[in-house]
Amino acid sequence: MSGAEPGPARVEIYDTTLRDGAQQVGLDLTVEDKLRIAAALDALGVDVVEGGWPGSNPKDKEFFARAGELPWRHAALAAFGATRRPGRSADGDPDLAVLLAAGTPVVTLVGKAWTLHVDEALRTTREENLAMVADSVRFFAREGRRVVFDAEHFFDGYAADPGYALAVLAAAAEAGADTLALCDTNGGTLPDDIVRVVRDVTARFGQLRIGVHCHNDSACAVANSLVAVGEGVRHVQGAANGYGERCGNADLFAVIAGLELKRGHELLPPGRLAELSSVAKLVAEVANLPFEARQPYVGSSAFATKAGLHASAIARRPDAYSHVDPAAVGNQAAVLVSELAGRSNVLARAAELGIELDPALASEVLDEVKAAEHRGYAFEAADASFELLVRRVAARRRPAGTGPDPSPTWFELEGYRVVIERSEGPSGPTDRSEAIVRLLLRDQRVVAVGEGVGPVHALDQALRRALEDLYPELASIRLVDYKVRILDGRAATSAVTRVMLTSADSAGEWTTVGVSDDIVTASWEALADGISYGLLRAGARALVPAAT
Repeated sequence: MSGAEPGPARVEIYDTTLRDGAQQVGLDLTVEDKLRIAAALDALGVDVVEGGWPGSNPKDKEFFARAGELPWRHAALAAFGATRRPGRSADGDPDLAVLLAAGTPVVTLVGKAWTLHVDEALRTTREENLAMVADSVRFFAREGRRVVFDAEHFFDGYAADPGYALAVLAAAAEAGADTLALCDTNGGTLPDDIVRVVRDVTARFGQLRIGVHCHNDSACAVANSLVAVGEGVRHVQGAANGYGERCGNADLFAVIAGLELKRGHELLPPGRLAELSSVAKLVAEVANLPFEARQPYVGSSAFATKAGLHASAIARRPDAYSHVDPAAVGNQAAVLVSELAGRSNVLARAAELGIELDPALASEVLDEVKAAEHRGYAFEAADASFELLVRRVAARRRPAGTGPDPSPTWFELEGYRVVIERSEGPSGPTDRSEAIVRLLLRDQRVVAVGEGVGPVHALDQALRRALEDLYPELASIRLVDYKVRILDGRAATSAVTRVMLTSADSAGEWTTVGVSDDIVTASWEALADGISYGLLRAGARALVPAAT
């Protein structure tokens, strides 16, 4: 009786966010940042976390000194460095000594696999380069370290001189390397060439773990990684969110999701795949980089639709327009509302918000959405403004005395004024913004003054001062992002401006939109909606404004 068919082979996930990913323009990680990201990747279940190059800078030296503070549960820490220098022994090379002193269980060595780089970059003989690879790998293997050999520019080297590129791998393998990683360093190799070359390498070195390290310069890094696994690769390197120099590394999160959900490989510990989206966002937050909404699997738009026909189908079959279950990667489907929407979008989105609409009311909401977006509004990214619009329409159709008002009012604007003053001083010019806000609250007229860094900050301060005595819930509401877009730059200073303002409390974030040919007016609209929505979320008791 034969046993069960074996499942897909184990594939090792090797993260290089803290080294190769950190070379991205605009990405500057502190030691604390690197420790936080390493801990998050370890908790996710990544197999190896590459911490950096210990001898390259004081930051990486401190990181390795403190990495032992982390309660490593799953990942092994790797230190990265180059093979010995030409004309030196491995024992006498100071860079290898620094790598050894880092004390990591894994050492990753990069060596040249392209004759062009041996001849022009190293300026040494090809025989000496092979000796450099072998000596360096043997040095760490003797010390009991697991050695991952990164064959730099391997695919370009194979194209130029396959015999020499394979000889570089053989030198590393014979010296004791555990893993041979084939690097598409320039990122220009296409999937069919990856398949052909990997097939040759695995046939020759199948007794070792073969890996790939792909860059995204031809937009194929994830695809190249996936097809390489199909040809026997059992070690994939990449970076969180695809970070890296030029066009980035292979997005490790897309690789993990693709291999687990599409090919049946078990890469992460049970249940950890559902943490993929939250870890991706955490890394972006720590890196202080915008999180790409269109990022596959984990982005906020990855399972979003705004086409009316799609929304209608989704209402009947949630999986009709999703290639995987969003929940599998910790994401969720979203039905967006825009001028492209149909009534199904509005009904589906309102249902998500817990608002019951009849078809006639949904049509009325849709008409308002289309008219507003024609003026420049964008509700697909302004979830809170859309909900407030739905509630306003529903309130107009609600018979008096038939339950709670779906669109409660917390304040009514009488007017505001903003003054921007520039003054010259000994240290140069300074700007000061002052806002005066006049509100109607119940039977009171409240006037408040606020100062801030710019008119929007001043308006926010004035509005909060006017409301803080009545609404203590305001203390937990804060502004987290402010974006301005000029909708028609050809109109110059009279162009229509769209403001997107994101607010947050302890439970999450929400976005509101304002549009006007005056940036302050657009900002006030988004700000007032943001405060109103925050009070709605907090369950604050609404007040009835005075009649005007």
